[in-house]
Amino acid sequence: MRRNLAARIGVWSAHHRKTAILGWLLFVVLAAGIGGASGMVEMTDAENGAGDSARAEQILSDAGLGHRAGELVMVSSARPDGWKTAARELTTALGKTGEVTGLKAPVAAENGKDALITFEMKGDAATASDRVQPVLDAVEGVRKGQPDVTVHQFGDASAGKWLGDLLSDDFKKAEFTAVPLALGILLVAFGAVVAALLPVGLALTACMAAFGLLSLASHQLHLFQTTYSVMFLMGFAVGVDYCLFYLRRERDERAAGRDAETALRIAAATSGRSVLVSGLTVMVAMAGMFLSGLLLFKGFAVATIIVVFIAMMGSVTVLPALLSWLGDRIDAGRVPLLNRRSKRGAKKESGRIAGKLLRPVLSRPKFFAAASVVVLLVLAAPALGMKTESLGLEKQFGSQSELAVAYRHISETFPGGPAPAQVVVEADDIEAPAVRKALDGFDKVTVHRAQNVAEMEVPMERGKADLTELREHRLPAAFDGTGARAYVTGETAGSVDFTAQLKSGIAPVFLFIAAVTFLVMLFCFRSYVIAVTAILLNLLSVAAAYGVMVAVFQHGWGASLIGSEGVGAIESWMPLFVLVVLFGLSMDYHVFVVSRIREAHGRGLATPAAIDEGIRRTAGAVTGAAVIMVAVFAVFGTLSMQDMQQMGVGLAVAVLLDATIVRMVLLPSVMALLGERNWRTPRGLSRLPALDHSEPEPEPGPAADPVGSVRHG
Repeated sequence: MRRNLAARIGVWSAHHRKTAILGWLLFVVLAAGIGGASGMVEMTDAENGAGDSARAEQILSDAGLGHRAGELVMVSSARPDGWKTAARELTTALGKTGEVTGLKAPVAAENGKDALITFEMKGDAATASDRVQPVLDAVEGVRKGQPDVTVHQFGDASAGKWLGDLLSDDFKKAEFTAVPLALGILLVAFGAVVAALLPVGLALTACMAAFGLLSLASHQLHLFQTTYSVMFLMGFAVGVDYCLFYLRRERDERAAGRDAETALRIAAATSGRSVLVSGLTVMVAMAGMFLSGLLLFKGFAVATIIVVFIAMMGSVTVLPALLSWLGDRIDAGRVPLLNRRSKRGAKKESGRIAGKLLRPVLSRPKFFAAASVVVLLVLAAPALGMKTESLGLEKQFGSQSELAVAYRHISETFPGGPAPAQVVVEADDIEAPAVRKALDGFDKVTVHRAQNVAEMEVPMERGKADLTELREHRLPAAFDGTGARAYVTGETAGSVDFTAQLKSGIAPVFLFIAAVTFLVMLFCFRSYVIAVTAILLNLLSVAAAYGVMVAVFQHGWGASLIGSEGVGAIESWMPLFVLVVLFGLSMDYHVFVVSRIREAHGRGLATPAAIDEGIRRTAGAVTGAAVIMVAVFAVFGTLSMQDMQQMGVGLAVAVLLDATIVRMVLLPSVMALLGERNWRTPRGLSRLPALDHSEPEPEPGPAADPVGSVRHG
């Protein structure tokens, strides 16, 4: 019979296992080594922004007027003027570090009990966090030496240092928690140490190679700080799942009495094909993020495409080579009570529990379809009130974190201090009388004559209201008719512009991934009914995930259970990211399950019987894969940053719902209601080559090198 691409790759790898295994190891070492040596390039403020705020940052960057990292230190005492001694010591200590410039005399608050010291870090703001430690030590020294005063520090460099250290610690926590969790779950699923280690090892090596390639790519496409965390989250979960699907099918065939070579060829032709289809679907769906218009999402797209491609290729190349080499040794290290694999040649009844759960669903499909839709819609209901914003550092790390406490105290005592708006004015002649007259109407103006650029700071005591007033009224009134162009940047302006760009970009991204999902499913299964069903089921999963995220992180319902809190909004980039990722990841289960149903239908079973067999035979693999994904994503839900928590919980909930309510209840009930209409092929596709969903017939393998034999030398 004619083998599909996945089968040809798998059989080649099995018969050239030394080449496949050594080639994989060489690729991983070279990619990780070269990429690690090149380092990662992070995006600038201008690259990470949108709209007028990004334009303002770009003007300053082009003029060579990059910001210095500003720092604020507030000294407080219980009595008026009680801060003076500590402030004097602090000013002296800061000057001795040699790292600060523009150190100003303390400014007292109206109550006389607080004073604010402002200064800037020398050198490039982008590297200030690497040089701020002596300043932090100076502040800490005064804090310890003056126990009668309270010292709070907040600024670009100190926050950057704190953020960098926290991200590093969180990434280590995620890595050292997710890997043992996945290993434990696989150990329970397979009951053997070697079988459990194989998917984890391949997923980790895929992530290592992807890290290296992403570092190289960052020299052309600059990245956000959290991109590596996103890559590991996606790569490890997908890598383990792909290997699990493949390995589970091979073991099922062996348990059904197939010889090693036939079992491997069937796994390659069926699960291997599903891995290729789902992997390509995920990658193309991720490419939709390029349409967002934001560099942040372009980086996420590149990162996820790279790691999914490597994980996919590893699953269909080096995995069959390793299975061929190991043979029956895949069951080495059996764990008593966990290894329930039937003896070789014994027919094993799989999916008994799934079959019992599925029986009432197929007998009453209308009721269960309606009930599952109602459950998902109830979970999705809170999403109707979703609010998004670029969460500031004070919200990212919780209201009681040291950084948030410092920000809150400084902003309350000195309104507008931590986050003033910055207005950047460019003109053909910054010294023109009309321009100078307009500039004179503002305080804190710095004019750069050589660059024809001016900067000014404007307090933002009312946040967005002041920003709207500044952009729509104050600046136009001052600069209209002068020939100058004024742009507003800063924390509030950046958040507003970023969110606005996301809202305008989500429609084309959604249309793209919906179209891609439809076309891939249409071509794969030659059925527009299955294609439309896949999109609708995905939308229900995404909506339910949105609802849970809003309930937990916007309203704070149950947030304390995971050590988080409600912050009144969802991180602005999260809805688009979750939409794209879930549309991609849900294809793993959908393609895997529907392929098995189509395979049974292709053997002549009626649709209800095919659904029953397909669900039962994939229940173990889907459950194991879902548990691993949920566990890995849930680890990210326990990290320190609010956006990582939102991403982890959102994806974990969505995958859990997708693998249970959607795949075990809604999908079979809907397919049962549709009956034979599931397999309707559009006339235009009838001439295209069909993807083979049938189980390949046994073929004799090369006698000289049987699969599963041990090769020496």
